[in-house]
Amino acid sequence: MRSIWNGAISFGLVSIPIKVVNATESHSISFRQVHLDDGGRIRYRKFCELEDREVTTGEIGKAYEDADGTLIPITDEELSALPIPTARTIEIVAFVPAERIDPLQMDTAYYLAANGVPATKPYVLLREALKRSQKVAVAKFALRGRERLGMLRVVDDVIAMHGLLWPDEIRSTEEVAPDASVTVRDKELDLADALMDTLGEVELTELHDDYREAVEELIAAKASGELPAAPPAGERAGGKVLDLMAALEKSVRAAKVSRGEETGEEKGEEAGARTGESAEITPLPSRRSARTAPKEVGGKKSTSTARKTAAKKTVAKSTAKSTAKSTGQAAGKATATRSTAKKTAAKKTTAKKATGKKTAAKKATPRGRASA
Repeated sequence: MRSIWNGAISFGLVSIPIKVVNATESHSISFRQVHLDDGGRIRYRKFCELEDREVTTGEIGKAYEDADGTLIPITDEELSALPIPTARTIEIVAFVPAERIDPLQMDTAYYLAANGVPATKPYVLLREALKRSQKVAVAKFALRGRERLGMLRVVDDVIAMHGLLWPDEIRSTEEVAPDASVTVRDKELDLADALMDTLGEVELTELHDDYREAVEELIAAKASGELPAAPPAGERAGGKVLDLMAALEKSVRAAKVSRGEETGEEKGEEAGARTGESAEITPLPSRRSARTAPKEVGGKKSTSTARKTAAKKTVAKSTAKSTAKSTGQAAGKATATRSTAKKTAAKKTTAKKATGKKTAAKKATPRGRASA
């Protein structure tokens, strides 16, 4: 790895020559700007406004623009001659617990490597002192034209340094804090805790950049002349949460299923164990069926059912009377009335027998007159 800064760590009266290298690297895919009409690459050239010509890098210097627009030239020699003790030194100013450092302050990370054999012994001494104290070192250093704050800690067997933002560079949270009047219920917190427990932990080394892989596949497909694959249809994330409880419960179930901790059968058994009976899904009736279908509670019939039963009884009585003048229809109609309540069964049976006797008597009288 190429060093970007050479200097020393000032540890009291101990000086440790070191080299600074970048501890991170970006894997993001960069694109070039092109002309849409012909595919020609778009380039930026540096022109001098006064001479209206392109200038080279060697002709470019630094200048500070004042409030009125005046440019004040500043040379690299003038900057390097400033009496700053941290110009080539990482000066440790304190050792504090790691919890004292706000993660919002953390910036770019660097590895500090011992620069030469004489630097190995003091380097290892500082590394082991940091390990045993379980603290981090707060330091000041100058890099890329400005003095910065840093935090030194041990990573494996290497001293790493995180660039820190100055405290006044951290913005206040007052303008982005949510409304203080909003409260959450204990049940919602319980579901949030359950979701956190279900998601559990993850090995950070197993995480990868899905977007970058998709972009690489797109580039490879277009480079080989193939058409890009259509993206799979899926649910669009985001949107307004209408029911926080339902969203939390659904998230817990989905997390359990994804981790193989709960299946649909186990979920039904668990619900049955809580209610004391088997878990069943009862579909809700539609409005139309709710109006037409009578509802039974405790084994008693509804008012509409009682009215229908009374109407059937009236029809049965009139039918029994009319069968005295008919020939053989009374038996069939009396049979149709057997579906009524058990309490009226005895009365109906008596009416049927009386009707049968009257019918038989009337049938016998005409036969006697005919024989005379």
